[in-house]
Amino acid sequence: MMSATTSLAATHVVTLAKDLDQNKVTPGVLGFIVFAVIGGAVWLLMKSMNKHMKRVNFEEAPEPGASGEGPVGKIGNSAA
Repeated sequence: MMSATTSLAATHVVTLAKDLDQNKVTPGVLGFIVFAVIGGAVWLLMKSMNKHMKRVNFEEAPEPGASGEGPVGKIGNSAA
């Protein structure tokens, strides 16, 4: 036997189904599947990008023969 809540919900669904225009295009199940696949692909790409970014070494090696002073240090020494 159906409860009052189930009966009320079924009444609203049937009413909404009758109001639905048959000439209107809706995404349906195929639209949901495509959207879910795209979302999953983006999630996997982001996961892969984070994995690759963790492997990157951001420390720069000093150039051979450099004294370690930048251009500011050279200008300051030449002006003195």
